[in-house]
Amino acid sequence: MLGTLLSSPGASSVHGEEPGDSEVRLALVGCGGRGTGAANDALLVENAKTKIVAMADVRTSRMQSSIGALSNQFTNQPDKVDVPEERQFIGFDSYKNAMDALRPGDIVILTTPLAFRPLHFAYAIERGLHVFMEKPLTADGPKSLEMLELAKKADEKNLKCGVGLMVRHCRARQELHQRIQDGEIGDILTMRAYRMHGPVASAHSLPKPEGESEVLWQIERFHSFLWASGGLFSDFYIHQIDETSWMKNAWPVKAQATGGRHYRGDYIDQNFDHYSVEYTYEDGAKLFFGGRTIVGCRNDMSSFAHGTKGSAIISKSGHTPGNVAIFDDQLFKRRTERWKFPQPEPNPYRMEWVDLVDAIINDLPYNEVYRGVEASLVTSMGRMAAHTGQEITLEQMRNCPHEFAPDVASLTVDGPAPVMPDADGKYPIPQPGVLRDTEYAIPG
Repeated sequence: MLGTLLSSPGASSVHGEEPGDSEVRLALVGCGGRGTGAANDALLVENAKTKIVAMADVRTSRMQSSIGALSNQFTNQPDKVDVPEERQFIGFDSYKNAMDALRPGDIVILTTPLAFRPLHFAYAIERGLHVFMEKPLTADGPKSLEMLELAKKADEKNLKCGVGLMVRHCRARQELHQRIQDGEIGDILTMRAYRMHGPVASAHSLPKPEGESEVLWQIERFHSFLWASGGLFSDFYIHQIDETSWMKNAWPVKAQATGGRHYRGDYIDQNFDHYSVEYTYEDGAKLFFGGRTIVGCRNDMSSFAHGTKGSAIISKSGHTPGNVAIFDDQLFKRRTERWKFPQPEPNPYRMEWVDLVDAIINDLPYNEVYRGVEASLVTSMGRMAAHTGQEITLEQMRNCPHEFAPDVASLTVDGPAPVMPDADGKYPIPQPGVLRDTEYAIPG
């Protein structure tokens, strides 16, 4: 059980240096809604005793909101949230303070905008910490290569790394995946996936308020900026692209796409608000993905696989429940339904934490960073195809030299930010066919 890590060569203890202490301590770096949700799920696992002891963010208000939400959730277990003022850290270097509050073998949760992921991951490895990090992991080629090298270093130190592509931990999708691999729908020829809804989170942004720090405002509105998130394309669409490629057991090798901006009004973000991508796999199979972020249009968040012997629902409406099923036809008619997973389905947001903690407890191989980077690259490949108007291969994306935030380690509250507004307060946007090698104009 917990003691097995102590006897494993090169392994980090899950409970530090204190004999008999089986408690896993957590630190949260990035205290927005996504980070608060991840911490909540981590504190709810039942296969280990978990406790959050430190937090880090660039904004005090966001941290206080997170502490309040977690404390309210665990009013009957107040020892679960032990983050006194002296372990509440603010600023760009606060991630170090939060990780320093942990012991080797504890877990750090990295949920800042993705631009900071390599910087924070490297320090976690140095400190001997297991890691849970949110998706996407990267938005460009240089940081993707950097994350792959860091993943190797994590393996060398026997650190367990989870990535927030939680659908991979959905027990219903896992059984569907196995059934597809066993040939129940034959060879996959075509897949379809959609994520279409109105603007959510910080996807669309109005001009920055007067007097607000440019850097802090862009971090707060990270979905609006490609350097911070890969834009809404990477942050929103990676799940559907990852889950379909998982069912195919392959990554697409190239993409062509269209996209554009409607009804922009005073919005100044870098995003398109509609995308259509054709992904091609090495065997010629296709994934057709459609994304739309426009008020008043039909909503759809689903994905499907079509094979030579039948079809499958991968996601019917959102991430959970998947409502997965296999059909004899291509129209998903109820009378042709061959199999479906029984309800209720275990929550995949909880299962990804159960699986990570289980790997730590039992010293199992566990590093999701490699496929997390691949999923991020494939997603970025489709985004770049839409933003440049070119066919983009996976190798082109992997080796594209345009690094969106090369100096992220040097960011300060006073700026400048990785992208800056023009005289009209607007930011560089994609220009398909005009900018063919980069997704937006590079300053200088």
